[in-house]
Amino acid sequence: MKKPDRITLIAFAAGLLFGIGLVLSGMTTPANITAFLDIAGDWDPALAVVMASAITVAAPAFFWMRKKQQTLLGAACPLDNKRPLDRRLLIGSAVFGVGWGLSGICPGPGLIMLASGSTGALLFVLAMSLGMWIAARLQSLA
Repeated sequence: MKKPDRITLIAFAAGLLFGIGLVLSGMTTPANITAFLDIAGDWDPALAVVMASAITVAAPAFFWMRKKQQTLLGAACPLDNKRPLDRRLLIGSAVFGVGWGLSGICPGPGLIMLASGSTGALLFVLAMSLGMWIAARLQSLA
């Protein structure tokens, strides 16, 4: 068996840290998400704290990346995306938002929930995969 290289180990550690953060923050509990999105009902602002914490942790890395234009391991990573808002982005964002609001699950937490054996998570990941497959097919037609 091939020994994992440094980049693979760092990617694994980052993914593991991300997954642990999602679980600890309650992002893998759909009821927490829908409670945050229910601003007209029994609103729970806890997710705002999670988002603010994530921004606080990520901001220094983005400032460094914007200046250096590379990762810590030296891979090129330009952050100067100047693409305008287009129809594809707006439609994709709307579909994502509606799906997130209806299910209380987004892709990262959905994959983590899948490991729990939840039928709802399985259906979500299957639907997400089907949606990605359809999007790729439509993209190839354009």
